[in-house]
Amino acid sequence: MKFSNNILSQTLVQLFLDKGIAHIVISPGSRNAPLTIGFGEHTDFKCFSIVDERCAAFFALGMAQQLKKPVAVLCTSGSALLNYYPAVAEAFYSDIPLVVISGDRPSNRIDIGDGQTIRQENVFQNHILYSANCSEGQDFQIKNETEINVALNTAIELNGPVHINVPFSEPLYHTSENQLVWPQNVAPRAKAEILEEDLNPFITEWNNSKRKMILVGVLPPNSLEQRFVEQIANDESVLLLTETTSNLHNENFIVAIDQLIAPLSDEDFKKLQPDILLTFGGMVVSKKIKAFLRSFPPKQHWHVDSKTAYDTFFVLKHHFKTTINNFFAEFLQKTFVVESNYQNYWLNAKQHRLERHQVYKSEIPYSDFMVFCEIFHELPKNIQLQLSNSATIRYAQLFDIHPSVEVFCNRGTSGIDGSTSTALGAAVVSKLPAVLITGDLSFFYDSNALWNNYIPNNFKIIVINNGGGGIFRILPGEKDTLLFETYFETKHNLSAKQLSEMYGFNYQTADKEENLVEKLQDFFRENEGPSLLEVFTPSTVNDKVLLDYFKFIS
Repeated sequence: MKFSNNILSQTLVQLFLDKGIAHIVISPGSRNAPLTIGFGEHTDFKCFSIVDERCAAFFALGMAQQLKKPVAVLCTSGSALLNYYPAVAEAFYSDIPLVVISGDRPSNRIDIGDGQTIRQENVFQNHILYSANCSEGQDFQIKNETEINVALNTAIELNGPVHINVPFSEPLYHTSENQLVWPQNVAPRAKAEILEEDLNPFITEWNNSKRKMILVGVLPPNSLEQRFVEQIANDESVLLLTETTSNLHNENFIVAIDQLIAPLSDEDFKKLQPDILLTFGGMVVSKKIKAFLRSFPPKQHWHVDSKTAYDTFFVLKHHFKTTINNFFAEFLQKTFVVESNYQNYWLNAKQHRLERHQVYKSEIPYSDFMVFCEIFHELPKNIQLQLSNSATIRYAQLFDIHPSVEVFCNRGTSGIDGSTSTALGAAVVSKLPAVLITGDLSFFYDSNALWNNYIPNNFKIIVINNGGGGIFRILPGEKDTLLFETYFETKHNLSAKQLSEMYGFNYQTADKEENLVEKLQDFFRENEGPSLLEVFTPSTVNDKVLLDYFKFIS
């Protein structure tokens, strides 16, 4: 085994080993060569080479999403580092432990006109948990060890992105047969799970309320213990609302928020308005639930999270800084079921919506809505489902998904960039076969995601191609203008066929109702290599079909 003969490189590599951080995504370059040698020559690391830095960072993010432990992404100096920023921001708001490592020029070579040189220190300062700025030379060894330890421990303890900037002078490629440094490893602190505050005032309010609403945002699968799920579901004074990304399932939960509330009048909203709103999980997709709770605010809003509480509805009263299981273990044992018709009333409304939903499905023309109906009907069990942002994640909210399906989406910043790269990174380390459902703009925007050598044979992509950003047709404003088609909808005539051929994907297509179900069934059976199904839909009827849906189900 060889080592880089650079002391700073050996320090960082050894601390990664000590802390058990084994997955390294490397964006090829020169200034990061000492670390590429250090990671690449050691058999305890699993290294991946991803050329496009933006794709590399989202690929690493997808891996960390599944592993629930830090994954590193390493690049050379200059603008390469800036291409990591979208994934850094996503990791920041989605609580994903992404470790960014950047090779850099020595400080005396910054701002003198050298190529591939920018001001890299603290470059992510608004969206990072810690920035470790290392310095060259033996005199800085203790400082560097401290900085790297703090950065890595922060990623581990707080589940978020950190940046380690590492300057290297030339020569960059020299190696040694021996380890030259044994850095001190400061172990991460154990997380405190004890809820130390007095819950009695909150329990009293809970037990005195007949209308309690629980709203769950993004949540990894199996996050909430089943005993708490059942206790909440059996309380008739509690209405629990989930989203596709909540990964929570019970027949007494509202699983399609927009389906329930979109047709409601102000009088209905007053009946739905809770006394207490309890939230947990990450970002919420539904704009309609946000608008409702801002217009008809609860008297109390409590949020449970060991790290962050956002005042999304402008009435946040308390932040319980603990895990949701720890909170419910302390809280629910002292609550009792309050007699109320709150849950039952809205479950009856849910049932009515579902019946109307089935009728509407049978009447609509070929459209995005119909395609999503069929996809979710044919979707296999026991898979990992990755969803792109924009229209895809919003359509997904209207359908119940089997509990065996684990659902993920980049909802931290809700961008379309990186959806495919994230799905691929997740698929590489997941034990479940992965399916990505994406729109055409999301797919083409991140098409370099397919430019790597790690795509599993059972990885599948469904591209809904409606010729542009169809979601913008739902928004107010004139639609049949050149301005709209060029700068909002961004119409195009692109197909994924050529990309599929170039990257070795089995390619299939569907473009009408008659062959859609058969194509989906064949597609999900195919496992002889990565597969892509491109479903073409009309661009001009989708907005009407979706808007009419919310009127029809009332």
